[in-house]
Amino acid sequence: MDEWMRLVQEVGFPMFVSFYLMHRVETKLVAIHEALVAMKI
Repeated sequence: MDEWMRLVQEVGFPMFVSFYLMHRVETKLVAIHEALVAMKI
């Protein structure tokens, strides 16, 4: 059980943070893309 907890702490938390940050960056990139498309028209 201790090995699983250590594995979750060492791998799970960084993965969660990475996915959260990628999601935030993706929403900002979509907004930038929409702004650029709107400027083109």
